[in-house]
Amino acid sequence: MNRLIEYLRQNMMIDFQGDLSVAKVRELLAGDDSRDAKNLLAKLVAERKVEDFILVLADCLAEPVQQALTDEVMREQIRMYAES
Repeated sequence: MNRLIEYLRQNMMIDFQGDLSVAKVRELLAGDDSRDAKNLLAKLVAERKVEDFILVLADCLAEPVQQALTDEVMREQIRMYAES
């Protein structure tokens, strides 16, 4: 089981669903005057797309998610699947 868990953790991919566009990001950030929100929106408007943002974000989140998914959490999810 440990080898399976390690394999699954190492080969995990993060993906986002939904129709995220520059317009949708603008809508979601409406009223947020933070520097981070302004910088992100400016970059996305300049690029005219969100695909690179989503890919980079997913890549950056992979390691913290892999670390957060402990052996115990993975084992419990596998157990729940096997017993369903």
